[in-house]
Amino acid sequence: MERRLDLVERLDPDAVRAHAPAGLAALLVDAVDGGASVGFLAPLDAAEAASWWSGVAEEAARGVRDVWAARTPDGRLTGVVTLVRAGTDNGRHRGEIARLLVHSSARGRGLGQRLLAAAEAHAAATGLRLLVLDTQTGSPAERLYRGAGWTAAGTIPDFAADPAGALRPTTLYYKRLG
Repeated sequence: MERRLDLVERLDPDAVRAHAPAGLAALLVDAVDGGASVGFLAPLDAAEAASWWSGVAEEAARGVRDVWAARTPDGRLTGVVTLVRAGTDNGRHRGEIARLLVHSSARGRGLGQRLLAAAEAHAAATGLRLLVLDTQTGSPAERLYRGAGWTAAGTIPDFAADPAGALRPTTLYYKRLG
């Protein structure tokens, strides 16, 4: 039997708004519930998560952030990644990968790699030459980034609190494109 892969597609601002209250909010809540250090403390309320995604939709409308989502053939969102463009004149050549989330039920199928590759390809096609990101040191995401050719630039102790509120180190990564 052939295994059907989740579809990865870029979401326009209207699609981000449409998915914010349910699918995107559920991905963010699942990540925080699972211990991912993605900017929120647990427990994360679904309404707060939806509100954050509504702000992302506004950033997408302004051309500051691009969003890709993965969905099953029946339309359920299983993953998301965003690309934030630098807003300064001297940084227009770079962007940041932010909020790469794969639902706990969809992990281990290469979805994170596919989402990351989509964002990287778009970044290169639109003239970005350098990408950066940060992730909690020792997290499973580090293996994904290193496997995708990202280089660790350094670690900062006590950079961010995990969902339980404990301060954790963060490793900064970069990748040159093209």
